[in-house]
Amino acid sequence: MIPRMTSLPEVLYSAEQVREFDRLAIEQHAITGYQLMQQAGAAAYRCLQKHWPKAEKIVIACGPGNNAGDGYVMARLCRQSGLSVQVIALSDTQSLKGDALTAYEDAVSTNVSIELFQEASDFSGVDVIVDALFGTGLQRKLEHHAKTVVEKINAAPAPVLAIDIPSGLMADTGVPNTIAVVADVTLTFVGLKQGQFTGLAADYCGKIELDSLAVPGAVYSAHTPTAQRYLGDDIPQLLAPRKRSTHKGQCGHVLAVGGKIGHAGAIRMAAEAALRVGAGLVTVATHIKNAVSTSTERPEIMAFGIDKAQVLKPLMEQANVLVVGPGMGVGGLATDLWHRLLHCEKPMIMDADGLNILATNRKHFSNWILTPHPGEAGRLLAVSTAEVQADRYQAVTEIQKLYGGVVVLKGNGTLVCGDDGNISVINAGNPGMASGGMGDVLAGVMGGLLAQGLSLADAARIGVWIHAVAADRAVAIEGERGLLASDLLPHLRHLVNP
Repeated sequence: MIPRMTSLPEVLYSAEQVREFDRLAIEQHAITGYQLMQQAGAAAYRCLQKHWPKAEKIVIACGPGNNAGDGYVMARLCRQSGLSVQVIALSDTQSLKGDALTAYEDAVSTNVSIELFQEASDFSGVDVIVDALFGTGLQRKLEHHAKTVVEKINAAPAPVLAIDIPSGLMADTGVPNTIAVVADVTLTFVGLKQGQFTGLAADYCGKIELDSLAVPGAVYSAHTPTAQRYLGDDIPQLLAPRKRSTHKGQCGHVLAVGGKIGHAGAIRMAAEAALRVGAGLVTVATHIKNAVSTSTERPEIMAFGIDKAQVLKPLMEQANVLVVGPGMGVGGLATDLWHRLLHCEKPMIMDADGLNILATNRKHFSNWILTPHPGEAGRLLAVSTAEVQADRYQAVTEIQKLYGGVVVLKGNGTLVCGDDGNISVINAGNPGMASGGMGDVLAGVMGGLLAQGLSLADAARIGVWIHAVAADRAVAIEGERGLLASDLLPHLRHLVNP
C-alpha cells in the first residue's frame, strides 16, 4: 500500500495569485474583505483550540496590516471564550486602516488588552504565542522593532502559531528575509504558497494547515498553479503488476558508468538500486580495479572494468538507459567516457560528476534527467549555492531551459521541472538523508524506472518520491541520525510493488 503523505491540497500558488483570489472573491462573489478577515480569525482560533486545547494564556503579536486584522479578530474570540489574551501591537494602532482597523475596534469593544511593543515586552509565562505580524505581502527586511519582536518570539519557550505565514518568511521562495518567526504550526489561508514547501521553509513553518475561508472554487479556475505537490497517487497505475509471462528482456537494461578508484561504492549502490526497483538487467562500467569487487558483492550486477572510452561501445548498444556520473571523477578518462556516452543519445540519468563535467561542457539534450544538488546546480548556472537556494523555483526552471530534459533539484522539498515548465514538489524524506551516497541510490532508482518504460517526468517524480519514502521507512524504528544510503535498498522493492 502506497502511503499518502498528507491531506493538504496538491496545488501551490504564488503570493500574488493568492492575493488575486482574495480580490476576485470580494469583487465577483459579494464577499467583503472584513468577512474574509473574520473567517481567518475564526479559523486561527479553531486551530489554537485544536492544537493547544488546554492553553489559557495567549499572546498575539500584531503588525500594521491585514495580517494584524486576523490577529485582532482572533483576540476578540479568545476574549469572548474566557481565555486570557494579550495583544502586543508592533506599531501605533492609530495607523491601522480599513478592515484591520475595524477588527481592532471590535477587539477593543470586547475589552481585549492591547499594548504597544516595547523593548521590555515579555513573551514568557504564556501558553501560546500567535504571530500576526506580517503576511505574504512583506518584501522588506525586518529591522528595528520588527526584528526585535521576532527575536523575542523565537527565544520564548511557548509554542508558536503563525497566521498565514511565519512573519519574515518569503512566500514564493521559502527563504527568511534576514530573520523569520519559527512556528510550530502555520495556518495558511485561501491557497498553499509555493515557498512553504521547499528549501528552508520547513524549519520555520512547522506543521502546515490550510483554511480556504470559503472562497468559491470558481475564483481559482482562471489561474494555473505555479507548482504541484507530488504524492505518489499514480504509482499503482504506472507500476502495475506484471504479466505472468514477463521476462528480463522486457524490463529494461541499465548501463551505469562511474566509480573511480576509491569510489566503487557509488556506482555499486546506483546499480543495485536500479535492480531493486525492477530493472531486468544492470551493467556497470567502472575502473578496472573495482569490477571484481562490484560483481562479488552483488553478483546480479554485470561489472566490466574499463580503461578507455572505446570499450563502452558494445555496452551502450546493449542497454536502453544510461546512468552516468556516480563516483566517476572529472578530467582524463572520465571526461572521455562522458563525451562517448553523450554520443549514444539514449535516455540517461546525469548525476554527480557527470553534472560537474556538464557544467564546463554545456549541452542541451531533451532525453535526460539531470539530478543536481544545490552546489551542482550552482555550477550548472555559474552562480553560488546561496543564489540557488535563494529561489529554488527559479533555479530549477533556468537549468531546465539551459540544458533541456527533466531537472531534479534535490534538497528539502525536491523540485522536478519538465520541458513543459510544470514543477512538482516532493516533501517526503527526512534529515537522516544528509549522508553520502543518497544521490547515487536516487540516480539508480530513476534509471531503473526509466528502463522499464516510464517517461522522463514520471521516472523523476516517482523516483524522488520512492527514494524519500524509503528513507522515511528506514528511520521509522532506529531514528534519523546514522542513516546510510544502503539502508534504503530493502525498502525500494516494497514501494515499487504497490
